[in-house]
Amino acid sequence: MTMSRTRRSSDATLGESAEDFESSLACFTDAVFGSLRRADQRRWAHAYVQALLTTPGKKSIRRLAQTVSTSTTAVQSLRQLVSVSPWDWDEVLSALTHWAEQYRPDPVCAIGRAILPKRGESSVGVHKYFDLPSGRTLKGQLGLGAFMSFGPAQVPVGWRLHLPAPWTENERLRRRARIPDTMPYRPMWAQALQLVDALGARPAGMSATVVADMSNDPDVALFAHGLGRRGREFVMTVPPNLTVLPVGESEPSTAARLLARAGTALSTPEPVVVTGPDGNRRHTRMHAGLVHLPWTQRGPIGPPHRLFAEVLPDSRPGHLWVTSLAHQQLDSVASLASLASSTASSVEGMERDFGLLDFEGRSLPGWYHHMVLVSAAYAYECLARHRPARGHQQGSERASVTQERKQEGSRA
Repeated sequence: MTMSRTRRSSDATLGESAEDFESSLACFTDAVFGSLRRADQRRWAHAYVQALLTTPGKKSIRRLAQTVSTSTTAVQSLRQLVSVSPWDWDEVLSALTHWAEQYRPDPVCAIGRAILPKRGESSVGVHKYFDLPSGRTLKGQLGLGAFMSFGPAQVPVGWRLHLPAPWTENERLRRRARIPDTMPYRPMWAQALQLVDALGARPAGMSATVVADMSNDPDVALFAHGLGRRGREFVMTVPPNLTVLPVGESEPSTAARLLARAGTALSTPEPVVVTGPDGNRRHTRMHAGLVHLPWTQRGPIGPPHRLFAEVLPDSRPGHLWVTSLAHQQLDSVASLASLASSTASSVEGMERDFGLLDFEGRSLPGWYHHMVLVSAAYAYECLARHRPARGHQQGSERASVTQERKQEGSRA
């Protein structure tokens, strides 16, 4: 496999030579993709990540192959790595989590959504659904991602593809998309808990506080209950029709109705200072009040939580939030909530610059492999090239890895 030295135009501004980039990236892919059993898998994983970092525009398999190799079989090899080759994506994500730990993540984990629009019906998990925040019916794949926070950078280290019931109950669809028998239907809130459990089981662990976008999930109270049983604090967006019971009242209400009568169950707007992930501060006003979250129709009633919402410039309420940090200062809780917009920006960055929406395969393993490769490239760009780590490998070690790569390439 002959590797090309095509580089991004921004490399010159980073003061990074081609040799520095190649050795640094080689160290990264060795650490993250070391669990892949075969040497050819590891070589092509390295090539795929390099191509995602250096190919401008659309990241189709053909364009990625042209960027990093002159081999006539490169397209086939990259396509096989993503759609056919058997490798454990959870092991790679666990290694990515461990690698990212050296950059001192903030003590919070964010869970956000990635929507991959699709026109046809053949791609795994594709379905039509009503997107409550936008008020539109969308068609595509819906992924839930778990993100480690590094100031303004949110790095994905876990994914779950939402599979609607038709995809898990139809045997023909399961076989066609290679959905394992061990993967039954799970609602979104249960998949979000899966992400929390998966991160908690990794050697690097996860923070106790979860920031989540659950604005499109009517069963968000079940997610909150599950986090509470796991000892996790949370701050999350909720749908306006979420049923809550104001503390001190006997009749439940929806969160939106409570806002409409702010001044009784909720406070009149109070001044709040929100510190964003980038350290910038802004002044705003928010409604807030204590509520219980019933997670069944008849109870039981959970502990008090804080419901809050920003007052927009035109006096309309912004996103509705619920937090288990009921007695912390609202400034602090609202600052945690601002991570959600940073997570959405990270997803947009992966769509724009790293080919998140360019996956051409149709199988479930292919979807996960694609998301892992994009996540790895995005993590490398955000952290290895723009943030200092606790311990850098010495130049001789990097040069050794690069030399091994060149020798492997000459033998391929």
